[in-house]
Order: sequence, then structure tokens, then C-alpha cells
Amino acid sequence: MKKTVILQASSKSMGNTHHILEVLNEDNSFDIIDLSTKNIGHFDYDMKNAEDDFIPLMENLLSQYDSIVLATPIYWYTMSGILKVFMDRLSDLLHYRKDLGRQLRGKSLAVLSNSGDNDRRPGFTMPFEASAAYLGMHYLGDVHVWFDQDGQTIATAANEQLQTFKQSL
Repeated sequence: MKKTVILQASSKSMGNTHHILEVLNEDNSFDIIDLSTKNIGHFDYDMKNAEDDFIPLMENLLSQYDSIVLATPIYWYTMSGILKVFMDRLSDLLHYRKDLGRQLRGKSLAVLSNSGDNDRRPGFTMPFEASAAYLGMHYLGDVHVWFDQDGQTIATAANEQLQTFKQSL
């Protein structure tokens, strides 16, 4: 079985994204890394962030996992800021650490998004699909999860889609 890691990319470590990941990972099939616990600076052409956690994280991901799931709440119709910074830093692997960048080829990428309602806008997944294609990764798909009126219970239809998504990983 392929090893899959989930990168939790929320500004609230124990929020809705975490709750969804607990449901998805109830059998501990996946490793989860909370990006908010990492020191990852913005992309910089002068590599001013060379000593932060990004390169060691990528070395770990690329050596241990075949599939990466990006889990993000939707903020202002798009991915979280933490995930955007992570995605921008992939540029490091194209400019300064090409040896790592080449290792993305053949890996798989999937996306889990969530919000209070079933309101993800068309085009949300384009940056992920296009990035996967550009990097030579297989895009496994995506799922959007939302909550019932109480704001704490995953909606039945969303939970069914989440379980189908899990089978695709």
C-alpha cells in the first residue's frame, strides 16, 4: 500500500480541518503534518529562508511518501495563506533544489477543502491540478467537506464523499 501524508494547512490547528481529518483518518491510515507547526517563510529569490523548515520537510515527504494530500479550509474563496506559502515554496525545488524537485515526478497529489457550507466556487482546484501537471505529479482528485447547520457535524452528503475520497488515496 502506498504511504500517504496529509498536510493540514489551517491557521487553527484544532479547528474544522482537524476535525475532518480525524474522521478521514479514524483508522490511522495516514500520517498528518500540521503546517502551522512549521517555520516556513515566503519564497525569496535570494533564498533568505534557506534555514527554515521547508527543505527538511520536503526531504522527509519525498523520501517517505508516495501521495500528498493538501487539506485546507477555504478562506476568501481560495486556499489558506499557509498553504499558499507552501505552494509558493515549491519554487525552491525548481530553482535551488532541483534534485528534490525531480523527485516530485510520479508522486500523487490530492486536495481536501472545507467550509461551513457546500459553497466551494468553480475554479478552486485549478492551482492544484495545474501545479501537479507542471511538476509531473498524478492528480488524484479532490473533495469538499462542509458542515450541518450546527457547524460541528459533517453533513451526511459531505461525509459520504469524504469516504469515497479516502478510497481513492
